[in-house]
Formats: sequence, C-alpha cells, structure tokens
Amino acid sequence: MHVVIMGCGRVGSMLARGLEKRGHTVAIIDQSADAFRRLSPSYTGRTIVGMGFDREVLIEAGIEDAEAFAAVSNGDNSNILAARVARETFGIGNVVARIYDPGRAEVYQRLGIPTVGTVRWTVEQMMRRLLPEGSEPEWRDPSGTVRLAEVHVHADWIGRLAFDIEKATGARVAFLTRLGEGMLPKADTVIQEGDLVHVVMLERDAATIEAQLGTKPEEA
Repeated sequence: MHVVIMGCGRVGSMLARGLEKRGHTVAIIDQSADAFRRLSPSYTGRTIVGMGFDREVLIEAGIEDAEAFAAVSNGDNSNILAARVARETFGIGNVVARIYDPGRAEVYQRLGIPTVGTVRWTVEQMMRRLLPEGSEPEWRDPSGTVRLAEVHVHADWIGRLAFDIEKATGARVAFLTRLGEGMLPKADTVIQEGDLVHVVMLERDAATIEAQLGTKPEEA
C-alpha cells in the first residue's frame, strides 16, 4: 500500500526504510530538503518539500491514493493538524501522530486519533498502527510453539467483552493497551475504540485467529 509520512527526522526516515522493506510505497514530506539526507541511499520513494498539513503538498505526496499517514515532525501542533487533515479531508483510516506532550496525547487519543510518544513508543509500535492487518509477533517461546502478538480486531468487536475473544478463538487475551497504558483484562472488561489487543496463541493457529478477529464476531 502507499504511505505518506510528514517529517524526515530520525523516526520518519526509519519508518520510510521499514515500510519500503515490507514492500510498501512511501512519500515523505519535510520543510527542509536537507532532511532527506537522512534517508537510506536505497530509498526509492518520493520526497516533497513543504508543510505536511498543506492540501496541495499532500496531494503531491499521493495522499488521495494512500492508505496510511504518519505525522512525525518535531512539532505537536503541526503533527495533530496534519493528522486531522489526512483523516477528515482525505478520509485516511490509518493515521498516527507523534505527540511529545503526554497530556495532549491522551486528549487526541480520546478523539480517535492514535498518538505515539517519544519515550514509551518505538518505530516498531508506530508501524503496527499504520499496518494493522493481521498480527505483529511480540514474543515467541523458545520452541516456537506459542506466540504473543498484537492482533488487529474488526470494528464490530468494539463494545464486546475481551472474554468474548477467548470464547471465539480459544486464544488468551494477555493484555490491552489503552491510551498508551497496558492493562490486564478482567471478566467485565469491554473492548473500546483505540484499544490494542495482545493475544497469546499457538503458532499453528495464528492465521485462523487473525482471520476470526479481522471479521465481524459471530452472534451467539
């Protein structure tokens, strides 16, 4: 898929490299042409000089054909403005913004815009938000039999009990990440919009469980 990145600092350049390695096309926007020197010599995507919240700049970057947008400049205001333009003007579903101020990050999370802090979260975690399909392994036991993974769940799982996932799949919900904080699910814990669901499952069942959680839950 095509991904547009605003900000070619350390995080932006690493994201671009990681996305291209996974076979995705990338366009990266920065106010300074010098910033593009951080990109790998093997980078084949587009580079656009400009403001990432400018409509014409975003169109030049291919936002109309993009499926994901990351705002990772060094300014909170610019990042959140660009994220809102990508989502509200261009209808991009997978949008993530880098926010330095934890208090502001929580506010935007509640508004439905996923945010990534500079200390708690890494490029890998941002990648998971941009590319939510299936699962991203976080741990495997030494035998390779058991996997802990963050699994993308269909929107219709929102409002269901975390325990419903266990009943439907036979896997175990190890923990949830909600508003940047880990939490252990209880019997009455309900999946909320923006939750990241971390599941323990057998490696051999991973594809089946990913497919189950990626579709609407069956009604009992």
